[in-house]
Amino acid sequence: MTALAPARVGAGPAAAPPRRSRRETWTALAFLVPSLLGFVLFYFWPTLQGFWLSLTDYSFFADTSFVGLDNYRRMLGDETFWNALLVTVEYVALNIGFQTVLALGLAVLLHRLTQSVVIRGLVLLPYLVANVVVALLWFWMLDAQIGVVNQVLGALGVDAVAFFGSEDWAIPTVAFVNTWRHLGYTALLIFAGLQTIPRILYEAARVDGATEWQMFRRITLPMLRPVLALVLVVTMVGSFQVFDTVAVTTAGGPAEASNVIQYYIFDLAFQRLDYGYAAAVSVVLLVILAVIAFVQLRLARANESDLA
Repeated sequence: MTALAPARVGAGPAAAPPRRSRRETWTALAFLVPSLLGFVLFYFWPTLQGFWLSLTDYSFFADTSFVGLDNYRRMLGDETFWNALLVTVEYVALNIGFQTVLALGLAVLLHRLTQSVVIRGLVLLPYLVANVVVALLWFWMLDAQIGVVNQVLGALGVDAVAFFGSEDWAIPTVAFVNTWRHLGYTALLIFAGLQTIPRILYEAARVDGATEWQMFRRITLPMLRPVLALVLVVTMVGSFQVFDTVAVTTAGGPAEASNVIQYYIFDLAFQRLDYGYAAAVSVVLLVILAVIAFVQLRLARANESDLA
């Protein structure tokens, strides 16, 4: 009998997958390069520049000199900075608390009662309006003199409330306005997570006699852990960066009651022209957000899912 010749290594179809894999890798890189370039130009490089500015006394109208950590030491005794940080924390607590709870409830209602694309579009509608427009709209509606809300309160026998002009009401009102705008978007993120939960789990729970609350607590919440972790991180970072609503409605007042950290940075840089110190405050805010995001993801075990 004629002996069979050994097959050559790498010959035939077996050699095709590595070449195809390399081609797909280069194609993927070609698509990633524009995004990577944009990230470097508009995020990474400005971040490095901001860190450098935080170590200087940079100004348009004077020579720049290296001051090291002086700006950070100055921050320790800056009462306005600490007040802005506390005001921001108060806003974040109100915004996160109301927005997350209401969005979760709205998402569950959408998931259980209707799958209509039209209704989902209506829920998202406030988010599609520019934040400045939303702020102006509510600023007029909540005006103490001519606002429709106070007109209704007056008809009910309630005294007019200076929502944006009161130290007690300023931050809760700003939190309410931003919660109203972002509620639909946050609800749809959670709704997308609800879509991944197998319906057979709910059917089995009903057969076992579980109530709606028991199914929500034992099935919905554990299954939503990765999505809720993402929503909390995104909402937390966005809440710490609140600026436009405050700038349009209260300008940090009254008596710095709504002077959030982002508005304080804006005031330092573009009104007082203290760019070095403003950059230092920005770097501290970046570190705070990075630590908060890391802790949230670890505590929420965002990389784990009960669906596995």
